[in-house]
Amino acid sequence: MIILQVVGYQNSGKTTLIEKVIQRLCEIGYRVGTLKHHGHEGKVTLPKEKDTTRHAQAGAAVCAVEGDGTFFLHAKGNWTLNELISLYKTFPLDVLLIEGFKHASYPKIVCLRSREDEPLLHLENVLMSISWQRMDGSFFIEDEQVYIDHIISYVKEEQHVRDRS
Repeated sequence: MIILQVVGYQNSGKTTLIEKVIQRLCEIGYRVGTLKHHGHEGKVTLPKEKDTTRHAQAGAAVCAVEGDGTFFLHAKGNWTLNELISLYKTFPLDVLLIEGFKHASYPKIVCLRSREDEPLLHLENVLMSISWQRMDGSFFIEDEQVYIDHIISYVKEEQHVRDRS
C-alpha cells in the first residue's frame, strides 16, 4: 500500500486536494483509503446510529455497523498512526491518503495558505508543496491539473517500483 500524507494548517486546501486525488486515482482503477487526523476540531462523535452508539456508550472499545455495502468502525483509545495504518492494511487498498499527522515520516504534500506557513516545508519527507501564493519551488493552487498529474505520476511510479520488488 502506498502511503501519502497531505499536511497544512486549517483552511489550506487539504481536504479539497484529497477529494480531487481520490477521484483521479479511482478513475484509473486504484483502491483508495483515507485517514484524517482530527486534532483541533474537538472530539470525534458517533453518527446517530442508535445501536452502535449504545454499544460504545456501554463501554465497547471497538464497535462497528455494516449495512448495504457500508461499514462504519468506532474504536476508543489513543491509537498511534502505525496502529491505524496496520488496520488499513487489512483492507484491499492500493493507496492510503493521510490528512494530517504532520510529524509522521511518510512522503507528504504540504498545503500553504500564506508565507507564514513556510516552516511546514521543513517537515520530514516533503515531496511537494502547493501554495495559495506564487512561490519558488511550490505549485500554485490555480495550476490544479499540473499538480494533480504530478501526484498521480508519483503514485504510478511508486506502484511500479513495488511491483518490481
